Amino acid sequence: MSPDLLMLLVFAGSMLLGIPVAFALGLGGAAGIVAGLSPDMLATLGTNTYNSIAKYPLIAIPLFILTGLIFERAGVAASLVRFAQALIGPRHGGLGLVVVLVCLIMGGMSGSGPADAAAVAMVMLPSMTKAGYPKPFSAALIASASSTAILIPPSIALILYSIVVPGVDLRALFAAGLFPGLLAGMSLLLPVWWLAKRHGWEDPKHSERLDLKETFIKALPALFAPVLILGGLRSGLFTPTEAAVVAVTYGLIVGIFVYRQLSLKDIWVLLGEAGMVSGVVMIIISLAGIFAWAGTTLGTFTYLAQSMLSLSDQGWVLLLLIMVLVLLAGMLLDAISIYLIITPVLIPLMQHFGWNPVWFGILLAMNIAIGQFTPPVAINLMVTTQIAGIRLEKTFGWALFFMLTMLSALVLVMLFPGIALWLPEKLGYVVGPW
Repeated sequence: MSPDLLMLLVFAGSMLLGIPVAFALGLGGAAGIVAGLSPDMLATLGTNTYNSIAKYPLIAIPLFILTGLIFERAGVAASLVRFAQALIGPRHGGLGLVVVLVCLIMGGMSGSGPADAAAVAMVMLPSMTKAGYPKPFSAALIASASSTAILIPPSIALILYSIVVPGVDLRALFAAGLFPGLLAGMSLLLPVWWLAKRHGWEDPKHSERLDLKETFIKALPALFAPVLILGGLRSGLFTPTEAAVVAVTYGLIVGIFVYRQLSLKDIWVLLGEAGMVSGVVMIIISLAGIFAWAGTTLGTFTYLAQSMLSLSDQGWVLLLLIMVLVLLAGMLLDAISIYLIITPVLIPLMQHFGWNPVWFGILLAMNIAIGQFTPPVAINLMVTTQIAGIRLEKTFGWALFFMLTMLSALVLVMLFPGIALWLPEKLGYVVGPW
């Protein structure tokens, strides 16, 4: 058996046995090293593990995770919900439209879909249920709308992509994700309104009309967070990593002094939670370094890329196959694992066809976003159904419906790359092809 095949089989077999993906990656890489190189080369495990996480931009990941937790507990979601309700007004599907709008704004603070799903579900599920929305529909809608967080900057997924793919400007990725993220969110608006009107959910006659000025003033501190982060990046005032520090500091100020929802005890708890979540992420990244080094040294990734090229010499055909592959992976794995496992294989294909790496990164992120609420393993759905107190399988029909609507946004970005590339080009970031 070739070392390439052994490495992949050990990885796949470990996953099937239920071994966590981080350790499955490490075991697969170690098996490939022993079989294809030399047992003495196992001495490189420590170096590869350290080198995988000893990268300055990765500091932003635990900080943005902490940011998401702070804004979730600081009462930001509640203020944004009331402002969105005042903005949209009483109408059929109004609360559904509020969910999408709030998730898009929250995505500009945390960069994490599950964190946004939890924050919005806690606030919106009771009022949506009272207005007549079925819980499975509400849970599926919140899960799908919150998935746009990995597209709206700052995005933890895009930070990782900039690490895996050399030479990609993270600022360009952040800018490129804005319009596709908005497009993905907007793709949910019309179906939500149509379904609410058809089924008679949320009678406008019995809906409360909130004062727009009052709710806007209360939501202003929360609305300023994305402006601060993106404005600072655009002006060059701080780097993406420094933006994460600014976001944490601003979140603490808002939570303690403005909304007064955070105490010193809460901050200590949040630091512990952020540390645990970040630890899981960093373990995956570090052990994936072993897999990546073994795959690169053995030529496994090149071989897999050549095998995919043999399927078709047409770029669009292969791109469609890749999108299907990533969508299937998104149904089973988390975004971090997908980037670390699949991207090294796709880099040679990007170079071969001359695909723009920024545009391609956004396509991957959109696809992975859809996977976050698509069964069987749908992390956003797991969060919202747990809060709603319903079984996961009850949401599958609605989740598949929203998957189709967001796939339409993905197809548009595939056909018209300018949707993603116009803004970073306008801002003067490097978005050129290989």
